[in-house]
Amino acid sequence: MAKIAIIEAGGKQHVVTQDSVISVETVKGAEKKGDKITFDKVLLTDDGSKTTVGAPYVSGAKVTAELVENGRAPKVTVLRYRQKSRYYKKKGHRQAFSKVRITSL
Repeated sequence: MAKIAIIEAGGKQHVVTQDSVISVETVKGAEKKGDKITFDKVLLTDDGSKTTVGAPYVSGAKVTAELVENGRAPKVTVLRYRQKSRYYKKKGHRQAFSKVRITSL
């Protein structure tokens, strides 16, 4: 069985394995492709024979990754409308993300 870990990034939890590519909230300090990123908020680690669950985090556990790209998600259109009162607002939003490749658990 492969090694897995559950990390917390951007307020969300992600299950990661070696060489997996995930999209997380934009990571501060990583602008160029290939920049190294360290996730130290590890909630669970499993190496196939031993599982370690943190309370809330596993002490001493780190997951390292490298930046693949920074990008923005497709546009989401938000409409506010009130009938009979001539109230209409249209707003758009594009969420920024960082795509990272896990290098070591």
